[in-house]
Amino acid sequence: MPDRPRWTFITSHGVVLLEVSRAPDATVRQIAARSGLTERQAHRVLADLVEAGYLLRSRVGRRNQYRVNDSLPMRHPIVADRRVGDLLAALRLG
Repeated sequence: MPDRPRWTFITSHGVVLLEVSRAPDATVRQIAARSGLTERQAHRVLADLVEAGYLLRSRVGRRNQYRVNDSLPMRHPIVADRRVGDLLAALRLG
């Protein structure tokens, strides 16, 4: 029987959001490394999160800095009554 693909409870979008909340001054390279993504994947995820309003991007010198907008609701219908900040707070407990 072939090996089944690995899966995780938290998507790449969730992991990137958590890493930005932990280290808002991190570079894309650092976010990618901490998230287990390539830099290209990290750029794509960051762009998705900025477009949806979950991250706010500002220019600092020659690079972008990201900040979490934790007041937005979760996207899945069964948890839409909760804010993304609630999820981040729960994940940071460990």
